[in-house]
Amino acid sequence: MASRQGAADAPAASAHTGRGGSHTTTRARARSPGTPERGRDASAPPDRDPGLYAQTDHFRRRLRQQGRYVTLPVAGDAIRNGQLRWNSTDGWRFAVVRDGVRFVVVVGDTDTPSPVLVTGWTEVADWDTALASDRWSEVDVHTIQLRADLSEHSDRQIPGRIRPRVIARPFEVGGHRVRTDAGDGYVECDDCGARFRSKRELCELPCGAR
Repeated sequence: MASRQGAADAPAASAHTGRGGSHTTTRARARSPGTPERGRDASAPPDRDPGLYAQTDHFRRRLRQQGRYVTLPVAGDAIRNGQLRWNSTDGWRFAVVRDGVRFVVVVGDTDTPSPVLVTGWTEVADWDTALASDRWSEVDVHTIQLRADLSEHSDRQIPGRIRPRVIARPFEVGGHRVRTDAGDGYVECDDCGARFRSKRELCELPCGAR
């Protein structure tokens, strides 16, 4: 069964942020004109009300990318119900596990007028549970795992981690739409035919078909 992608359910507006993209767009709920700009202490936990969060351009792109599986309903679920952790690299993270997959949402709210959704991604939390779930197809689970492996080891070639994956439906990385077959130690761009063994290679070499 194919995965279910949620749709945005919030009206649009605009704000500026210096993190994750040049602008934030789509406010779920506007603040009143008299509300002061935020200057919160970064050590204080962020809001758990999804309606307060705007979206960076980076986050909005992730909503549209094949194989990301990040949606606004999922982000809202993570903010309301997920585990909250501070990470020294990117700040506050909300994480929630659903059907064997962990959804991670990074938020910011100390240097912008309103809280923002900065970025988000998925990780396989329990392989057997994910495969047994009606929510995910086998291709979905392989895609999530390969994306995570490419990002975790972005500067290294990882043929051993690519080889077990079976991904017939291309997903986009670095401007390439890639797929791979079982036993192949590389991903291949469905558009230009180039082969890659690391995320760094995917991001450095433009797609020749575009």
